[in-house]
Amino acid sequence: QVQLGELGGGLAQAGGSLRLSCAASGLTFSSYAMGWFRQAPGQKRVIVADISRDGGSTYYGESVKGRFTISRDNAKNTVYLQMNSLKPEDTAVYYCAASSIWPLGAFPPYWGQGTQVTVSS
Repeated sequence: QVQLGELGGGLAQAGGSLRLSCAASGLTFSSYAMGWFRQAPGQKRVIVADISRDGGSTYYGESVKGRFTISRDNAKNTVYLQMNSLKPEDTAVYYCAASSIWPLGAFPPYWGQGTQVTVSS
């Protein structure tokens, strides 16, 4: 059974930083592309960033380019999202996702439970 567990959400001030991590189990991690999505209240879930199986290719949504960095450690079965220069509009529930295909697309098959990120102004 595939399980994705997010950690690292919380409250930050505008201009601050947070680092999310997602530990995966039940799959051969290095065979899966990984990604982060977010969903703000009343809005659709959208992709934030994703990363290929070996970490050699990444994609970022326009709103986070230059501020967020996705990375992975295949030895630890973990994917990270470093979020810098946070803005109030980054407030959302952040979800980790996995797919055997990169880019992940809008509907990867595996999802974590999500972690809340709140950025105060």
